[in-house]
Amino acid sequence: MKGIRRLAQELDISIGTISRALNGRADVSPDTRQRVLEAAAAMGYVPNQAGRSLRQGNTNAIGFMIELGADVNGGNDNFFMGVFDGVQSVLARHHLDLIVLPCPTGEDPAVYLQRMMARRLVDGLIISATHRKDTRIDMLTKMRIPFITLGRSNTPGDYPWIDLDFDGAARRAIDRLVSAGHSRIAVAVPGNDINLGFIFLDGYKAALARHGIAFDPSMVFRVPSSELGGYQLGHELLAMKDRPSAVILNYELLALGLYRQLGEAGLQAGRDLAVIGFRENPVSRYMSPRLTCFRLSLTGLGAAIGEALLATMPAYAEAYPLGRTQRIWPMELVPGESDGA
Repeated sequence: MKGIRRLAQELDISIGTISRALNGRADVSPDTRQRVLEAAAAMGYVPNQAGRSLRQGNTNAIGFMIELGADVNGGNDNFFMGVFDGVQSVLARHHLDLIVLPCPTGEDPAVYLQRMMARRLVDGLIISATHRKDTRIDMLTKMRIPFITLGRSNTPGDYPWIDLDFDGAARRAIDRLVSAGHSRIAVAVPGNDINLGFIFLDGYKAALARHGIAFDPSMVFRVPSSELGGYQLGHELLAMKDRPSAVILNYELLALGLYRQLGEAGLQAGRDLAVIGFRENPVSRYMSPRLTCFRLSLTGLGAAIGEALLATMPAYAEAYPLGRTQRIWPMELVPGESDGA
């Protein structure tokens, strides 16, 4: 309070007005807010956020939990940066901050989340890398903390989620390859319990059945979600006596490693093996041959996640009358040269 009192004396403005200006409240004129911010900067004054949070009962921050490690989200991918940007664009409307909560490799995500929640760092939460049975969902529901999941889960409950159209991507990839004459079509999925891999595999199986192609378990490859996983995939494919003529990838960075392995064997995607990647990213645009893959708006996805979360929080629900969102996020197939079509 000493700092804010000094500011009030220096500017001859009430402490209440100083506080509202520092908090970005709309009932303070732009000129007054600018005077307060400039004076605070000159004094080196920074509001005590911890004390303010205790008094107000909130933190004015939203957490976004991600899991580190190549098996979960690769290592050199820009996916989350785009999503963060979209989420923050929504939070900024309400002077809310986004705090990224990275769960270390090897730590139980539920244990990590419980520790973060005990510290009361955030008012609401976004969790990613949802598992088929995700104990974090049960935990947050019991704790009555507003949350949304990026990804579906088999965990029961009426909670909000937004997920990529993994089923649709698998279906469109199979349709494209079958129309080009392929029938031995392999698929690469994560080798862990992340639910997206199971959704993608179910879509793959259903699409094969629709075309009258029998499912062959030997065509399913479980590899790490990384460039190394793609290189491993290429090695395993080339070692098969009766190799598939096409492969569908469930993660964007797999294509880099697969291209490398094919190149070392004197082979090429689109000529010797039809390849359909997952998500278009800055690297895939410069691969040769150009990768056939899927496009989506990451900032749009992030903004939708942010709005759907705020819709569950009483302080913001009136601005976002969305109800409880459960939504599949569309993906557009971008034709390239890697599938030989």
